[in-house]
Amino acid sequence: MVDYRIDRRSGVATYVQIVQQTKQAIRLGLLVPGDKLPTAREVVEATAVNPNTVLKAYRELEREGLVEARRGLGTFVRRTLGAAPADSPLRAELEDWAARARESGLEREDVAALFTAVLETHYPEQAAHPAPAHTPQGDPS
Repeated sequence: MVDYRIDRRSGVATYVQIVQQTKQAIRLGLLVPGDKLPTAREVVEATAVNPNTVLKAYRELEREGLVEARRGLGTFVRRTLGAAPADSPLRAELEDWAARARESGLEREDVAALFTAVLETHYPEQAAHPAPAHTPQGDPS
């Protein structure tokens, strides 16, 4: 089961937060194919969000082929993402690194920026905001 945590100050739409958190749980193996997602009512009770917001998130996950709604039964995980189980030794190393970063005085946003910069170095083809293609001057296109 996944516990959704909604950050109303993040600037990220609530339904997107639900989609992202569901994907993260799937990627980490916390949700596996066949697992049932919480009902919209359960999510509403836990997070105080509008039921339509939850349904919009679940529709997006269904559109992406990650979950399927079964009439009268609920919404179920269809497939996995990635290969980063929650108990990976790499996670333990990352936990240690994050603890050291916090102890050294870095704020959450500092850690996120640093980690994103490193990710973009090692995964440039999957950068969150790829640089626009360079167009030579004088080229009208």
